[in-house]
Amino acid sequence: MKLSYFAWVRERIGRASEDVAPPQGVRTVGDLIAWLGERGEEYAYAFERPAVIRAAIDRVHVKHDTPIAGAREIAFFPPMTGG
Repeated sequence: MKLSYFAWVRERIGRASEDVAPPQGVRTVGDLIAWLGERGEEYAYAFERPAVIRAAIDRVHVKHDTPIAGAREIAFFPPMTGG
């Protein structure tokens, strides 16, 4: 599946996107965030506060308990503000 990163999540990881194959036990967005946080220092820094990370599966905003099975793209971004 393709992962896309935006704003400071992208800056902390050092890339805009990547293709990954998470282990079988990774079933939800929250599981994916936890797994990503274990992939290295830059990921740990990007996902150090998982509760503030927002996600979208195939361009639809989702909660952390949403299953990721069948997702083509999952995007991660910080909270957005209006203006």
